[in-house]
Amino acid sequence: MKTLVITSLLAMWLVAAVAWTSASRVIARSLPDKDLNGYISDHSESRRDVREAPLEDETPMSPIAGGNGTDLPTCLLCVCLTGSVYCEEVLPLMTSVPTLPKETAYLYARFNMIEKIRNGDFADIVTLKRIDLTGNQISEIEDGAFSKLTLLEDLNLSENRLVKLPMLPDKLTYFNANNNHLKTRGVKANAFKKMTKLRNLLLADNRLEAVPFIPDSVRIVHLQNNNITEVNVNTFCKSNDTYYLRPSLSEVRLDGNPVVLSKYHDSFTCMNVLPVGKYR
Repeated sequence: MKTLVITSLLAMWLVAAVAWTSASRVIARSLPDKDLNGYISDHSESRRDVREAPLEDETPMSPIAGGNGTDLPTCLLCVCLTGSVYCEEVLPLMTSVPTLPKETAYLYARFNMIEKIRNGDFADIVTLKRIDLTGNQISEIEDGAFSKLTLLEDLNLSENRLVKLPMLPDKLTYFNANNNHLKTRGVKANAFKKMTKLRNLLLADNRLEAVPFIPDSVRIVHLQNNNITEVNVNTFCKSNDTYYLRPSLSEVRLDGNPVVLSKYHDSFTCMNVLPVGKYR
C-alpha cells in the first residue's frame, strides 16, 4: 500500500515538472531578448506603473470643512495612540479642529489649514494637557475656546495669523505664540497675570508695542522682533519694592526691537541677567 502511494506522488511530481519546463521554453521562445526572470520582473513593474499612474480626470484635493474629511472618523485621518492624537499635514486638507476621542490628552495638529478655534472644539475634552497647532491659518480663537481645559499645561499657537489672544488657562507652564500678527491691544493686560506656573512665554516675531505683564514664575521670555519702543522700572521689576528680585528669570530676548535698553538701566536691577537686545 505504501509503495502505491509513493509511486502516485512521484508520478504527479514528474507531470508538474514537465509542464513547468514546457511553459518556460514557450515563454523563452516568445521573448528572444529576455530571460524568464527578466520577463517576470518587467511584468511586475508594468503592473506597478499602472497602479500608480494618476487618472486623467483626477482633480486636486480640496479643503474639507469640519476637519474630518467626508465624515471619516478622526483616527482614520490621524494617528491615534493611547491619549495622543497626531493630525499633521492631513490630506484632505483639515480646515477645523477634528472631533477628538474623549480620553485625548495630547493633540498635535500641526501644519494644516485650520482657520478658527471655536468654543465647542475642546469643550468635551477636559483631559487635554497639550495642544500644538503650529503652522495653521488660525486668525481667530473664540474667547472661551480653552476655558474648560483645567489640565492644559502646554499650548503652542505659533506660526498662525492671530491678531489677539483669547482667555488662557491659568495652569499653563508653556505658551508659544511666536510668528503671529499680535499687537499690544490684542493682548489683554491680565492675559498672563494669573499664570503662577508659567515657565516659558514666547511672543517673538509679532507686532507688540510693549512688554506684557510677566508672572514671577517665568524663566524664559522671547519678545524679539516686535515693535517695542520702551521699557520701564515696572516692566520686569517693582518700583515700590527695592528688595524685589527675579532669580528665576534666566533669559529675556528683546533683540530686533527699536528700544535702546541702555536708556533704561534701572529697569533690570532685580534680574540676574540683562536682556538680549540693542544697547546703543
